[in-house]
Amino acid sequence: MAVVVWCLWVCPSKRHPVAMPIQSPAARPCGTCPYRRDCPSGIWTGETYGRLVLYDLPTALQPNRVFLCHLQDTATGRRVCGGWAGTHDTEQLLGLRYAVIDGDMTAETLQAILVYRSPVPLFESGKAAYEHGIRDINNPSPEAQAAISRIERTRTDLIYLDGPERTSTR
Repeated sequence: MAVVVWCLWVCPSKRHPVAMPIQSPAARPCGTCPYRRDCPSGIWTGETYGRLVLYDLPTALQPNRVFLCHLQDTATGRRVCGGWAGTHDTEQLLGLRYAVIDGDMTAETLQAILVYRSPVPLFESGKAAYEHGIRDINNPSPEAQAAISRIERTRTDLIYLDGPERTSTR
């Protein structure tokens, strides 16, 4: 089985070639959002799950990047992950501050993120989402494998890792 890897955050050194502003989250986090309590375990790489915990840190120690929705193809736009916005204290997220300062996000979008509330149950922290996500990472359930297949059909900018690299990225 191939592993799907892509960047879920905006990296200042790798800006999108077309200046597309980051949009506010969808009305509800997608069904495979790693922050959702009902998302199957083991869908994402260990690196991706590890990023969730970083946003639990004190503001000054957090990544200066916005965590993006994994279903929003970067070729068509960028959207803040609804699970990320619904789980973490958005007023303390360093990535949001940088996005506004860098011009990647409008003040209106920032305001929409600050008041965002998820209509579906989310984990209470990045650490809780991480612990759930990695539980089945080496043996994804049939439900998780089906979710991975759906994601592969949705995204056009995926990078695949096969073989021994799979273990090292999970």
